[in-house]
Amino acid sequence: MEHPLDNPVWGALTGAHERFAQRHGRAARYAADVAPFAAVADQADPACWADLRELVGPEGFAVLPLIGVDAPPAGWRVTARIEGVQLVAGAEPAPAELDGKPLEAVPLGPADVPRILDLVARTRPGPFLARTIELGSYVGVWRDGVLAAMAGERVHPAGWTEVSAVCTDPAYRGQGLAAGLVRLVMAGIRARGEIPMLHAEAVNATAIRLYQRLGYTERLRPIFVAVTPT
Repeated sequence: MEHPLDNPVWGALTGAHERFAQRHGRAARYAADVAPFAAVADQADPACWADLRELVGPEGFAVLPLIGVDAPPAGWRVTARIEGVQLVAGAEPAPAELDGKPLEAVPLGPADVPRILDLVARTRPGPFLARTIELGSYVGVWRDGVLAAMAGERVHPAGWTEVSAVCTDPAYRGQGLAAGLVRLVMAGIRARGEIPMLHAEAVNATAIRLYQRLGYTERLRPIFVAVTPT
């Protein structure tokens, strides 16, 4: 049986995130203002990719993590390719503290999206769109009216939740905010009886070291591609 993390976007779009999904046959994608990701039921089956072609249209595009295959089948052009790392959480995280005190983090909501988009544009943790905040819980730390750091939840296959959008304003780095926020998000995921996981660029050694210190271990190396029909 396929592991949920072998096709996490498909698992999310046919499960917990079905309400955000656009479907055609054995292909699905998030609504355009929610997330750029798409998925097919079986990446080795050309028929699934044919369904994706119908879903995105002749001028459309899709972003997928390739797992178990090196490239899409004939009829698709890869416009971007990023080597990734999929990591899964191990032991329970340490408490979300800063200097021995509980981290002063607060939930983020739709009203905070303009500030979030500004922080994301400056720190580039990965895609974050107008409605991405609806995918799960997001928390942030404010300093002097500035959103100093944030983290939250994104893809949600059965039994797992992806920690995502981990970023810190350059003026507030080195204070342990990212680590504290990741621990806080992980605690919320564990409280639901699920397991945290996340993705990072393979070249982002700094982020990977942070996640390893927080108890994550590498599971596999997906290839994130942006593709368009030819």
